[in-house]
Amino acid sequence: MGISYNEESRSFKLTAKDTVYMLAVINGEYLGHVYYGKKVPDEQLNYLMRLEESPFTPERNNRDRAVYLDTTPFEYPCFGIGDYRESALKVMDSEGMSACDLRYVSHRIYEGKPALEGLPATFATEKSPAETLEITMEDAHERLTAVLVYTVFEELDVITRSVRFVNGNDKPIKLTRALSACVEFDTDKMDMITLNGSWARERHMERCRLHVGKQLIDSCRGESSHQNNPFVALCEHNADEDRGEVYGFNFVYSGNFVAEAEVTQHAKTRFLMGINPLDFEWLLEPGESFTAPEVVMVYSDSGLGKMSRTFHDLYRENLIRGEYKDRRRPILINNWEATYFGFTSEKLLDIAKEASKLGIEMLVMDDGWFGHRDSDNSSLGDWFVYEKKLEGGLSALVEKVNALGMKFGIWFEPEMVSPDSELYKAHPDWAIQIKGRDLTLCREQYVLDYSRKEVRDYVYDMMRKILDNANIEYIKWDMNRQLTEVGSNALPKERQRELWHRYVLGVYDLMGRLTSDYPHILLENCSGGGARFDAGMLYFSPQIWCSDDTDAIERLKIQHGTSMCYPCSAMGAHVSDCPNHTVGRNTPFKTRGHVAMVGTFGYELDVTHIPQEDRDAIPGQIEEFKKYNPLVRTGDHYRIGNMFEDNTFDAWMFVAKDKSEAMFEFVQVMGRPNQRSRRIRLKGLDPDAYYYEESRPEETFSGAALMNAGINVAWIWNGDGIYGDFSSKILHFVRK
Repeated sequence: MGISYNEESRSFKLTAKDTVYMLAVINGEYLGHVYYGKKVPDEQLNYLMRLEESPFTPERNNRDRAVYLDTTPFEYPCFGIGDYRESALKVMDSEGMSACDLRYVSHRIYEGKPALEGLPATFATEKSPAETLEITMEDAHERLTAVLVYTVFEELDVITRSVRFVNGNDKPIKLTRALSACVEFDTDKMDMITLNGSWARERHMERCRLHVGKQLIDSCRGESSHQNNPFVALCEHNADEDRGEVYGFNFVYSGNFVAEAEVTQHAKTRFLMGINPLDFEWLLEPGESFTAPEVVMVYSDSGLGKMSRTFHDLYRENLIRGEYKDRRRPILINNWEATYFGFTSEKLLDIAKEASKLGIEMLVMDDGWFGHRDSDNSSLGDWFVYEKKLEGGLSALVEKVNALGMKFGIWFEPEMVSPDSELYKAHPDWAIQIKGRDLTLCREQYVLDYSRKEVRDYVYDMMRKILDNANIEYIKWDMNRQLTEVGSNALPKERQRELWHRYVLGVYDLMGRLTSDYPHILLENCSGGGARFDAGMLYFSPQIWCSDDTDAIERLKIQHGTSMCYPCSAMGAHVSDCPNHTVGRNTPFKTRGHVAMVGTFGYELDVTHIPQEDRDAIPGQIEEFKKYNPLVRTGDHYRIGNMFEDNTFDAWMFVAKDKSEAMFEFVQVMGRPNQRSRRIRLKGLDPDAYYYEESRPEETFSGAALMNAGINVAWIWNGDGIYGDFSSKILHFVRK
């Protein structure tokens, strides 16, 4: 049983693989948090809430109810009744009052996992079943109901959370803060790990000690953002990749979010995650409901590595969908860094002809094929073919590419509109805007109001005409700017602050239609690189462009941080030209390939103009990728090096689930003279099995020796007696 209820103690026990989460009804009314951590056999641990200590429960000491409310570990705390810590729920009633007091009403337990209306969420499968607990809470004064939804994935250390609100009153009520999860920790001795950065520097890992007060990451940009990712890990001070307790939290959402840890006056920690309450309101008319997005919680008793592998397994099996869920993705070449806007059908065909000879499987035509777009100052929203550039039309080009044995992909930016476009001239009111204020330009474009169905329908009709006119098998969906002057010409004034969330729901609606109507198309999400690398997007697209920075050395940190939560098989990663277009660095072609193999793998260059030596290396590089990609897609990922702590090298492994083989990758970032080899301990192998490295099958070593004693990795030479900066190697270990 994944979920049980103890009638005597009125406590709930949620049991995942090695995890227990417990909560209980206090005094028949409040819902308290009891325990979250390593599995225990006990059916109730209510003593952990300290209800027998002063200030006692209200029924025993009502004169200090406010003190009780400000100290008790609540499961879903409300604002305005005496709990002065951060709240999960804040409302405003028809009289302008903001107090709320949710009390337990009932519960039910059932097999499976419900979908969330209009929202992406994890789902149960036969391989990975689930059980769900719903607890109904109510504020009797406002007749507001909150249904707390918990799902346990019994084969994984995963528990998910979401909340559904229903207005049972005959008057409207506004939600002004409606977070998805709250967890109480009985300690302040924790570190907070977050993934932060900027454009071309996404998801750099940052770790800091919690201190008294509130520390948070958030986004108020209309997307999950380059700057902060909706992932947080709380862990013991001494936790590392392989040891220590870790609690991971990830928000399955692609818009504004907040993730906050508050260390209180009593040296406890309250953690909350959900939609950012900044500039958020949601009006609930009588009988209306609102569903908060899902939070995924992962517990690990064996460090960050186990936490990451749990997230990876869950998302590969229980979030990513579609025909490419369990398939190798086509090896593509994208023309963006090769040509930018300066291409023609002839130029694209030249690239395709050379690429097809080398074993590349798909040509992707990036930005610039539509309207009259020769730079980024026009035509977004005009999704019809720019025939001056694509002579003969799109279908003729696609047919010629297909005749070479290659698939064809195309770039869209469906959420945007250029002031210089037929769409904007016909419907300027379709842009997100505040009447009377100047619209702020970014990349010389505005954002379409995706809260409006007629806008989504118009854009989708144009996309369908393109997709139905040619054999397109891949879409890169881009989103290159954030939201400003957030207002809608279609919403009444009392619902204007809903636009942030309604916009995201509109994006999900259109992506849902696209993936349903064209299930054979591989969808890759992109947002100025990696600004929407989140679990919400993974529900619609099995891969996301990891970053516009394609430099192999910069990618080491970006991909390391991304792998803390998201599977490597979802990381859009390409081999690009040198000097790199973002940082100007030169790196060996071999290293560029090895780093891109961690992800989906492809090419971002003009294959007709690269050095002959690099061109000649591509067929072998592709075969190497095909050989190891099954391990990347299905195996367990182990981080060994850490560029955030030691920038001289990086290393990682992918190990088959049955421990039969492993791929070890090593990148020598900085060569060091007069140094002996580096001793590295491998991870994830069977300690009782024997392995050989493929290039030296005559030598065998026990898994225990490889993991406990390690291997010697010699410094890589580039010739002429020079230690090679940015060099790399792959070792393939096979069980005898």
